[in-house]
Amino acid sequence: MATYAVGDIQGCFDSFRRLLDLCAFDPAHDRLWLVGDLVNRGPRSLETLRYIRGLGDAAVTVLGNHDLYLLMVAAGHGKRGKDDTLAAVLAAPDRDELLGWLRRQRLCHLENEFCMVHAGLLPQWSVVQARALAAEVESALSSDDYETFLSRLWGSEPAAWSDDLAGWPRLRVIVNAMTRMRFCTAAGVMDFRVKGEVAKAPAGYLPWFDAPHRRSADAVMVVGHWSALGLTLRSNLLALDSGCLWGGRLTALRLEDRALFQVDCASGESVPLELPRA
Repeated sequence: MATYAVGDIQGCFDSFRRLLDLCAFDPAHDRLWLVGDLVNRGPRSLETLRYIRGLGDAAVTVLGNHDLYLLMVAAGHGKRGKDDTLAAVLAAPDRDELLGWLRRQRLCHLENEFCMVHAGLLPQWSVVQARALAAEVESALSSDDYETFLSRLWGSEPAAWSDDLAGWPRLRVIVNAMTRMRFCTAAGVMDFRVKGEVAKAPAGYLPWFDAPHRRSADAVMVVGHWSALGLTLRSNLLALDSGCLWGGRLTALRLEDRALFQVDCASGESVPLELPRA
């Protein structure tokens, strides 16, 4: 059995299937770990959702910001983006089944030495604490009152964690850290304005994974979300968003031996192994 962690798909279903063929993925024996952002902006979000849902226990998915955006839009909340490509999902005859499945996926997955989350973890959180906080959000999303939760999700405040937070602000911070964060201060104050390369970090901010004394540093973080960062592999960080949506590559990493598999999303060709950014 092999476990393949796959970067952000964002509806690029054809590239995703080519990548699985390259890996010789067998759902009867192997597992997929999907770092979130299954949907949106790419052309085939509906097919992506149907395929991954059909894999059952062979796929472990965490929610990304675009997945949550789909759930918000479907519930009539949030602001529609002019570049979203969700019309086919929203009009599908199996829409309710797909959305019901999506909102019951995890926000954070913890297994052995690995912790998978879409964006990152605040420096104050250990992976055990993060898993417990994610469960609070997962409970709200899977509840009968999930639409109320989605109606309160939009926004970037509060920008920092406090153990005293409660209610919707508490859940919003958890979601924003795990699905939207790129830069934060050493004290864990998040910035959501800058989306580019590390060199563009605002003054006083740094990539979340470089925060000093980060309590999750003893785990191997498996993440996506940050296409401008590019494929970045460290002993305790596997950042797998290699920009498929933007004509880059879709990446899979076999967790057992860190073997790397990639397809070029512009040409559809497999690409040779190369040294990732340190």
